[in-house]
Parts: sequence; structure tokens; C-alpha cells
Amino acid sequence: MNDSEILHRITALVDEEHHLMQQSEEEGGLSDEERTRMHELQLQLDQCWDLLRQRRARREFGLNPNEAQVRDPNIVEHYQQ
Repeated sequence: MNDSEILHRITALVDEEHHLMQQSEEEGGLSDEERTRMHELQLQLDQCWDLLRQRRARREFGLNPNEAQVRDPNIVEHYQQ
């Protein structure tokens, strides 16, 4: 996946996340299924942003950005901010 494809995926995930949040506001909350989906969206977004940052860092240091890998959600979710 190149940077453009990753950004396109991020946009699609954010759009779906916003749709669920708007639906939640209109209906007074999310169902269990929707909460599960929201959590999945957040994990996928974190993975996409991490992959994009890896690719940019590799490019900055003269390395091949195509060697960046999607990391396990457990790793991405436990980064220190």
C-alpha cells in the first residue's frame, strides 16, 4: 500500500466513524454491535496512521518505505503518547 492508498483508507475509516457517532447522537447511543465496530475502526485507524508514520520515517532516512509493515493492534494500542 502506498501513502495515497493509506490516506484514502484513513478517510474511509474516519467517514464511517463519523457516521456511527452521528447515528449515536440521533438514536441516543450505540448498540453493542456498533460499539464493537467503533472499537475496530479505532484500531484500524491507529494501524493506518502508524504505517504511514513508518513509511515517512523510512523515506526520511533513505530506507525503502515499502518495507514498512502493519503492526499488531496490541503493539499500536500500547504506544506511549
